[in-house]
Amino acid sequence: MKFSRTSPSTGPGSPEVTGFYDDDTGSIQYLVADPATSKAAVIDVVLGFSPQSAATDTQHVDTILRHAEAAGYEIEWILDTHPHADHLMASHVLKQRLNKPNAIGARVKEIAELWRDYYNMPDAFDPAADFNHLFEDGDTFTIGELPVRVMLSPGHTLGSITYVVGSDAAFVHDSFMQPDVGTARADFPGGTAAELYQSLQDILALPDATRLFIGHDYGTEYRSQPKWESTVAEQRRHNAHIGGGVSQQSFVDQREARDKTLALPDRMLHVLQMNLRAGRLPEAEDDGHAYLKIPVNRF
Repeated sequence: MKFSRTSPSTGPGSPEVTGFYDDDTGSIQYLVADPATSKAAVIDVVLGFSPQSAATDTQHVDTILRHAEAAGYEIEWILDTHPHADHLMASHVLKQRLNKPNAIGARVKEIAELWRDYYNMPDAFDPAADFNHLFEDGDTFTIGELPVRVMLSPGHTLGSITYVVGSDAAFVHDSFMQPDVGTARADFPGGTAAELYQSLQDILALPDATRLFIGHDYGTEYRSQPKWESTVAEQRRHNAHIGGGVSQQSFVDQREARDKTLALPDRMLHVLQMNLRAGRLPEAEDDGHAYLKIPVNRF
């Protein structure tokens, strides 16, 4: 892990947010805390996975839990924004460690239907069994005393959700990138650039000062260090794909042209069959080992 960075609370009702960077996948994991109560949630935590050896590790889990303990935070929620295609989610491991509820968007059930076909596993994946909560658009809950609202934000996947926390923070997953990069791809099964455009507009309707925390950054030719925080106002003005009032058709044309040039993430076919189980490995076979099933020549 290269580094972590904390965005302090801006006052009553505003969360403290610490992002932890995963070098291997460019993913950012979040610890979100209510300073008034020392209650917290984790969002999109990565379970280490090597596509070369199919080995897993808990490096990020251990680091984030040590940070929470040192800060005196009690984690109440284990949250994910969507079934990630580029990293293995740590939701199941965290649930075992913390005995706290885990959650994701309710449309993960539709994503599971798609991938049952791709893997030819008609009886696989029961998100309701692996996640305690499947959030619908508009659902609310709390982290300590901070209100949290769930926004359905499809496009990157059909079931992506945004968590709007307290007075000035939103966790916008793989929708926005940093303003100098643009937006996330929309070509995975169930994703569409047109839906992504509308989801971006919904996020841009939040107050200008809302801090937006993204799911990925890889740096750029001009910026070697990854960044993951911006504001609604910054994205509205300067986003490379949608800033300045770009029309839906222009955005869709640009996004679809870009997506045609992108390879699949190297972990995608491995991790989705685990992420649709909250990161839980398939059941061990009679030799005590778990096995993955990879479709050949399907993509």
